[in-house]
Amino acid sequence: MFTNLPRQILTLAIAALGVMAFQLLSLPLPFLFGPMAASLVAALLGANLAGLGQISVGARSILGVAIGASVTPALVAQVPQMLASMALVPIYILLIGLIGVPYFRKICRFDRVTAFYAAMPGGAADMVLFGQEAGANVRQLSLVHATRLLVIMIVAPIVLVQIYGVALNHPIGQPVGEIPLAELAIMIAAALIGWKGGERIGLFGAAILGPLIVAMILSLTGLLHFRPPREALLAAQFLIGMGIGVSYVGVTLRELRDTVAGGAAFVIILAILAAAMTEIVTLTGLGPPVEGFLAFTPGGQAEMSMLALITGADLGFVIVHHLTRILLVIMGAPLLFRLWKSRPED
Repeated sequence: MFTNLPRQILTLAIAALGVMAFQLLSLPLPFLFGPMAASLVAALLGANLAGLGQISVGARSILGVAIGASVTPALVAQVPQMLASMALVPIYILLIGLIGVPYFRKICRFDRVTAFYAAMPGGAADMVLFGQEAGANVRQLSLVHATRLLVIMIVAPIVLVQIYGVALNHPIGQPVGEIPLAELAIMIAAALIGWKGGERIGLFGAAILGPLIVAMILSLTGLLHFRPPREALLAAQFLIGMGIGVSYVGVTLRELRDTVAGGAAFVIILAILAAAMTEIVTLTGLGPPVEGFLAFTPGGQAEMSMLALITGADLGFVIVHHLTRILLVIMGAPLLFRLWKSRPED
């Protein structure tokens, strides 16, 4: 149980130094980007880092509760107005696949299975798991999806500030001292029951979706009235940022040149497609520009939820579209792969 403890302590120390450095330099989002940058640099320099396992996974339950608590009757009443923009999601996924699979196959020279699951814009963990079961190169898949998250988390805030003029300082939650103890207890129960209950029934993304569902029910029934406290959301930022950096532990120069660089270049393709979708949503009046951008930027649920909180965007609009994308990819990717695999080799 404690075999990785020295490595985990080292990782926490490096991540904490990243937070302090970003705060001293007045850089944005120190609790997210500080740990991410410090852990990434340390990993690439060969430091023997280790993630916090279930603690890091559990941090996503905080975001699940935050999202679920934001689902109010007023938001549910707005869902029919989102149907038109949600209908663009399957088109978006199809375009990504049609471009991404040939890209990874021809340019990056991945095998067919790895190319397919590297291109799919689903949850990183789910795509790696599906790919592993289908016989893909797990290392390449892991690095491609980690790079997708890393580059998006670097580029998206720059776009939000420079193009959309958004400030990244929106209050993400009240201090813990201002939230009633009964509400805190309800949130803790929602996080644990949703997370572990979701795992027991085999819910994909259980750490975030389970608490989201439980907190949503509690919010809609009038039992939950607050989001998690600011301190908890900052801790979630810290662990998510650190986790992205740690995913590069052990990467070689060859992998940097071939797999990571290829994955980073693919994000440019994704950015062009996301920009096109954002323009369609904005010009047709289906959604505001910032919400459209965040809804169609193919990052992870946790990462995009955090950006929506930090920018003060309509969290409901953003998350409904991301859940639609993830659900479609999770349910459709294995079926589509079986059909595609039956075709003759390129």
